[in-house]
Amino acid sequence: MGRNSTSARFGGGDSPNSGIPRRLFLRGVAAMSGVAAAMVLAEPALAAPGEARRRREHDPTLYDAIVVGAGISGLAAAKSLVAAGRTVKVLEARGRAGGRIHNHPTARLGLTTDAGAEFIGPTQNRVDALAREYGVEQLPTYDDGSSVFWNSGQRRLFAAQPGLPLDGGVIAALPVVAEIEGICAGFPVGEPWRHPRAAEWDALTWRQWVEQRTSVATARMVLDLAASAALSVKGDQFSALYMLNYVASSTDENTGGPSYVARLLGTAGGAQERVCNGGAALIPLRMAEALREHIVFDAPVRAIDQAGDHAVVVSDAGTFSARRVVVAMSPAISHRIEYIPALPERAALCAGYTMGRIGKFAAVYERPWWREKGLSGQAFGNATPTDVTFENYAEGNHILMGFVSADEMARLDGAPEQQVVDECIDAFAGYFGDEAREYIDYSLFRWDDEEWSWGGPVATSAPGVLTTYGHALRDPAGVVHWAGTETSDYWTGYMDGAVRAGERAAAEIVAVSR
Repeated sequence: MGRNSTSARFGGGDSPNSGIPRRLFLRGVAAMSGVAAAMVLAEPALAAPGEARRRREHDPTLYDAIVVGAGISGLAAAKSLVAAGRTVKVLEARGRAGGRIHNHPTARLGLTTDAGAEFIGPTQNRVDALAREYGVEQLPTYDDGSSVFWNSGQRRLFAAQPGLPLDGGVIAALPVVAEIEGICAGFPVGEPWRHPRAAEWDALTWRQWVEQRTSVATARMVLDLAASAALSVKGDQFSALYMLNYVASSTDENTGGPSYVARLLGTAGGAQERVCNGGAALIPLRMAEALREHIVFDAPVRAIDQAGDHAVVVSDAGTFSARRVVVAMSPAISHRIEYIPALPERAALCAGYTMGRIGKFAAVYERPWWREKGLSGQAFGNATPTDVTFENYAEGNHILMGFVSADEMARLDGAPEQQVVDECIDAFAGYFGDEAREYIDYSLFRWDDEEWSWGGPVATSAPGVLTTYGHALRDPAGVVHWAGTETSDYWTGYMDGAVRAGERAAAEIVAVSR
């Protein structure tokens, strides 16, 4: 939510000293305090498995695998398992497929906009392959002309390519970027706890790590913004080790560096290089159509009982049995499921993860007037409420899209829709000109309102979590395997990482069930 995804991309009352949001603390308490807290969090209340089995329909089939979640990661797992000849059932809480990839109609004309993850770039080979397989056309993100850098009310233009504003503070950040590049070159991608300096970096927040390396205010702002632009979380709320792994993962097995940072944050040649004609959700929607006989919608899973010789999965749509289970959910919300027997290390891991806060706003125009002014439609900086913008498309219409992230999304979570629209349009006018006020339609999607997401685009880990419990991120727990973009090695946080994670979980099951 190229944020693709899904980055992780929380509310009032946070401790000013801990750097850990109150919402993270409350979720951690819920995850660690057992079934009682899980019953409070998961509405409707979770019945004991025995009672649930009595009052819900039971599917007598013993499946080879049940996949929890029909986002692109769960669908990738199911697709691979079906291709391997395994019997599969997919249980999805929502009434749609796609998870954090979602097409949302505009308010007036009903045009399709990307409300969630949307971008595809170089080395994102797995999601690119799926787009091609299902006939989803990819279009280049517009990247010509000048982009806007906004710093505390000061507007500065810079060439969209190579995409670096000639600002003294930005230049002061370059030595830190060079250090990040050096770290990424030898990084144990997907297993950051194995790095020789893992304990040191996991003890720091990203902001603390940056502040140790530069005292220049603009450099600090830019490096913090780079993180919040990707994750929708401010730099004092997640581990420096997490961020370094996130940057190092922006490649594939065969490519590596240099230019990890540029690949992660860039447009042409970077992770935001292409968008999908008709919306990225066409990929999971077409996958779901091909797997339709295997999917049950409106089936939130309440419990996974593996106390017997196979797993029993309790959902609102009934109970199902399987030899193996794939939980294709963010660790920030997978603790809402009751696991029998309990999984204390996985619960502790999940307690340390929290979702970013994010919304996406898109304004539709009759023509791309910013191009006429020599502008790319891209902006970044510390303006409110949108910190990053891009040009998008919707059925032949040109759009300016902006992310509402982190603290700004928290501020606007409960605000009237028109207030959010007006503030976003004001930001667009500041970036690109008063023509921004002549929009003909708009869309607004607030991911914090989504019951089965709790925000987006990706979950981040608090300091100390990865070095203590990181192994539980992917290690199977009995017959339960883990997917979701957060569990990927490469391109964690992106659609490509989600696909990789699903395919990896499926491969684990095939390997043990031959």
